Amino acid sequence: MNVGNTAPDFELHDTDGDAHSLMEGGGWPATVVVFTCNHCPYALAWHDRLLGAARDYGDQGVRFLFVNPNDAERYPADSFEAMQQRVREDGGWPAPYLHDATQEVARAYDAKTTPDVFVVDGEGRLRYRGAPDSDHGDPAQNADWLRQALDAVIAGEEPSTPETEPVGCSVKWKPGG
Repeated sequence: MNVGNTAPDFELHDTDGDAHSLMEGGGWPATVVVFTCNHCPYALAWHDRLLGAARDYGDQGVRFLFVNPNDAERYPADSFEAMQQRVREDGGWPAPYLHDATQEVARAYDAKTTPDVFVVDGEGRLRYRGAPDSDHGDPAQNADWLRQALDAVIAGEEPSTPETEPVGCSVKWKPGG
């Protein structure tokens, strides 16, 4: 999916069984869709920075949706039950953790890695796609690329860097998919 395109709407269930969709409720200045998982070292390294951004931008009306697209049969650490356990053990997350069991959403977004970050504006248009920041190993980066993109979208401007290369583990596609 290219920056500037309309992002595909979807409906997925979170770890509590509640349904969420990209455009639900409307009125959001932006929604961040993060394809992530439970086992990838890159996703784990960026996890706290992404949750921090979700907390920081929630006050500005930005919504985050974390989506696990991985094949849970071949990667049991990414099963729905493991997702539930992770959120529970973390004491809850500031955003829903959604299960893409069919992988249809990941395919519609052309997700490449975990993590792969998409910023969608209030009109449903993709405004940023890529990595949270330039270095998964440097917590001081603080999801800077994502934050810059969100600041621009909230201000009604185009992000200065609308696309970066997503870095992480490949999405674990189901066989034959």
